[in-house]
Amino acid sequence: MSPSSSPRRADVAIRGAGVVGQALALLLAQDRLRVALVAPDTPPRAQDVRAYALNKASRDLLVSLRAWPDAVPGAVTPVRAMQVWGDDGGQLRFDADALGAEALAWIVDVPALEQRLADAVGFAAGVERVAEAPPARLTVVCEGRHSATREALGIDYDTHAYPHKALAARLRAERPHGGVARQWFAHGEVLALLPLGGADGHDLALVWSLPGPQADEWLQADAPAFAEAVQARCAQALGALTPLGPAQAWPLQLSRARRWFTHTEQGAVALAGDAAHAVHPLAGQGLNLGLADAAELARVLHAREYWRELGDAKLLRRYERARAADVQAMSAVTDGLFSLFGLSDPRVQLLRNRGLAGFDRSGPLKRWFARQAMGLSL
Repeated sequence: MSPSSSPRRADVAIRGAGVVGQALALLLAQDRLRVALVAPDTPPRAQDVRAYALNKASRDLLVSLRAWPDAVPGAVTPVRAMQVWGDDGGQLRFDADALGAEALAWIVDVPALEQRLADAVGFAAGVERVAEAPPARLTVVCEGRHSATREALGIDYDTHAYPHKALAARLRAERPHGGVARQWFAHGEVLALLPLGGADGHDLALVWSLPGPQADEWLQADAPAFAEAVQARCAQALGALTPLGPAQAWPLQLSRARRWFTHTEQGAVALAGDAAHAVHPLAGQGLNLGLADAAELARVLHAREYWRELGDAKLLRRYERARAADVQAMSAVTDGLFSLFGLSDPRVQLLRNRGLAGFDRSGPLKRWFARQAMGLSL
């Protein structure tokens, strides 16, 4: 459905029609709010090689919105186990069966999820795709970390740029992945192979965090050299690897807005998703945090006192308080892990690998951490 060029006044205008923006539009439509989803025409993107690791909370949300792309063959792959290796023998393993869970996470193909959400939005009464933001009682900015709207409003966005880039690619392995997500911390790099194509598939999503100059070099390398480098870093865990297309890369950063909402002459504005925060991808929690933002904002608006306006400052402060602590905690975990494994001191290397092995044997602590990452309460 093409965006309307003359939008009507809306209850909520959502700037940004990515996964978080579309999910929020569907949630608000359930409350019969008039939602304008601002989705200007953009040129087609190159093939997207990213894949999202979604936890149970995100999956349950998308299922409730009828936007889970499991009808597309190979678009959703359950993660039955996760194996993590340190750089000096330390190992850590999580198993869904040991946690009594259906899966630790689900690896989801980005284009399939975005298309399923777009289809759901197209059938949602009360949601109108528009090319320009209309007047609204509340505007929610979901434009991503480089949000022009947030910048124009003067909302400070503190950013710590990592010296690494994330390099992503699709690969096909000689041996089936078995529904296992694998991750290696070694020599200041973080490399993950995420299972794709269903439980018995051979396809993988590579997410490789490495120094920027090296990432740029590998982008220019030929396919055999690139595959050989990945195979060497993952100790031939799945046999020979074949690239399925060119790799892509982007800078990494730790970011957080100082405020999650503001008021202007045109009305109230709130931030959600990467427009409010960005974390290192080593824990695969970026989109989970964004979808949790959408769910919490929708919950706060749904539970508001009947006399409060949608843009009421107390409402938006409730949303900010509810989400800021979780985002800060995940930011600290990902930044701490990146900093810890980025140190080359042999003494630190020994301690962190002993710590990794000790954590694997920690029982309740390990279970608690796993359930938190899965979006579950104790």
